[in-house]
Amino acid sequence: MVKVYSITQCPWCDKVKKYLKSKNIPYEEHNIENSEEDKKACQEISGDLIVPVTTVNGKDFVVSFDKAKLDALLGI
Repeated sequence: MVKVYSITQCPWCDKVKKYLKSKNIPYEEHNIENSEEDKKACQEISGDLIVPVTTVNGKDFVVSFDKAKLDALLGI
């Protein structure tokens, strides 16, 4: 399960989501501006509120848009 923690106005968040779509990788978007629960989860994962944070299987994560790290975590 891939999750993207994001905010509404974020070009890097959009870049991650477009990249995942281009690779046909399903994901859940969690907007930390709209949910206190998602905001807390994002902070617990990365230790900060920097977005985007992309998680794979709930444990491994990538901050911002790092194509090499995303590819490694996703096995593509």
